[in-house]
Amino acid sequence: MHMTGIGYDVHRFKEGRPLVLGGVTIPHTHGLDGHSDADVLCHAIADAVLGALGQPDIGFFFPPGDPACKDICSLKILEKCREVADQEGLSIVNVDSTIIAEAPKVLPHREAMREKIGAALGIPPQRVGIKATTNEMMGFVGRKEGIAAMAVAECR
Repeated sequence: MHMTGIGYDVHRFKEGRPLVLGGVTIPHTHGLDGHSDADVLCHAIADAVLGALGQPDIGFFFPPGDPACKDICSLKILEKCREVADQEGLSIVNVDSTIIAEAPKVLPHREAMREKIGAALGIPPQRVGIKATTNEMMGFVGRKEGIAAMAVAECR
């Protein structure tokens, strides 16, 4: 049995924070605002995996107001998704994702992201798809107010 889930997340930029995408700190003028490290890519992937498992979203497991989740590394969220899959007797097969941002460039950091996400999910990095696109200067992403990400995951 194959199960598929989708995930989407968005975070606005905030000065004074590091920019973390896919577990990798990327040099940029702004980081992302959030209760955790605000890793929009990991959050979208987590929701996709949890969706494939028929589970609630990451807010169920990591409530935004929970002090224990303050500044948590989002790779820990992906590790929890792997634990949930294990408890259900299921395996994460692969994930595919897209980062939507005007900047920064993702390609130089892609392989490091694939390694970190794969390790957290317990899958080879070759099964972690990461792509990036712009929003053609439209909407909040186009105005460089934040970053969005979407993902799909397959479990069996």
